[in-house]
Amino acid sequence: MPRMNFTDMALRSLKPPDGKQINYWDQTLPSFGLRASPGGTRTFFVMYGQNRRRTTIGRYPTITLSEARKEAKRILAEITLGKHRSITISFEDAQKRFLEDCKAKNRPRTVSDYERLLARHFRLGKVHLEDITQHEVMRRINKLSSTPSEARHAFVALRTFLNWAVRNGYLNRNPIQGVSPPATNGSRERVLSDFELGTLYSHARAYPYPYGHIVALLALTGQRRGEIGALEWEWINQADRTITLPKTLTKNERTHVFPYGELTAAILSEIPEGQYLFPASRAYVRGKPTTIFNGWAKGKPEFDMGLQIAPYTLHDLRRTFSSNLAAFGTPIHVTEKLLNHVSGSLSGVAAIYNRHTYMKEMCEAIANLDAHIASLIKS
Repeated sequence: MPRMNFTDMALRSLKPPDGKQINYWDQTLPSFGLRASPGGTRTFFVMYGQNRRRTTIGRYPTITLSEARKEAKRILAEITLGKHRSITISFEDAQKRFLEDCKAKNRPRTVSDYERLLARHFRLGKVHLEDITQHEVMRRINKLSSTPSEARHAFVALRTFLNWAVRNGYLNRNPIQGVSPPATNGSRERVLSDFELGTLYSHARAYPYPYGHIVALLALTGQRRGEIGALEWEWINQADRTITLPKTLTKNERTHVFPYGELTAAILSEIPEGQYLFPASRAYVRGKPTTIFNGWAKGKPEFDMGLQIAPYTLHDLRRTFSSNLAAFGTPIHVTEKLLNHVSGSLSGVAAIYNRHTYMKEMCEAIANLDAHIASLIKS
């Protein structure tokens, strides 16, 4: 393997190799190297031990030569002192251990989100954890620019995973430590106009199952997308026309019971009964679904292609639901019950002593909303 005197001038003049990557070694610091790939990337690393373990430091010139040499000396010093705990492990194996660890400390919904985001956006398989670079992470995140919320969630999930890897000795440093998560576009004040709501609802009712049905239910119930996407048939009382979300699913970890109206009943009648209303399309074992709907990133761009309204998020439907109830004169505490909010008028002492379910009032509010949306469709 070629050795050279590492200087900025020498590194800048390196040409990409033909065919396969080449490792260059620094003449002044043994075990400190730079890997050049045919694609033009140049990555600093340290290799040590009888098994020739390799720890990636970072890409040049994002990390300067002086910074890389300093980090290499630190790692080699820790190895000499017996403090270096890096363990060669693949992304796939580390991910499995991370999710198992999460199950003991986090809510099932959180674990499910981590599993979905890592599997969908970071399919790195046998790639060594220490070979993952900031450039590679951001390349994948930038592909999600059309879905800024998904990009942010994916980034945060990976950062949580990599921080866990550092704490458990699988990594020496998180390659995206200090990098800011992607920003979400727009403010949290978007409310769809009546025209937009009618257009979106009509489009949703004409759109194929499952995404069209999910969007329509979000508009009619005001619930969060994760709650509707995870619905199970045993939570639905079709006789009383109520839905009960278990506390393991809700954001505030409180069981949430709310009524639904005629339009929702019509949608439910179109969905085949089983365990889940919206099972994952490719997650079946012996013909039975094993996981809930997870096609959010792909679903919305395809749904929006035929929708002629201004950009919006699915959470905007929840805000629109609340705004419309206010326009109907629905008391704020009834709206909060429907949204499963514990802040505002039903917080503190009121939340403890006021045991009234407000079911009658919630039914009236939902009936008003149903009538309003029905009028938008006909107009």
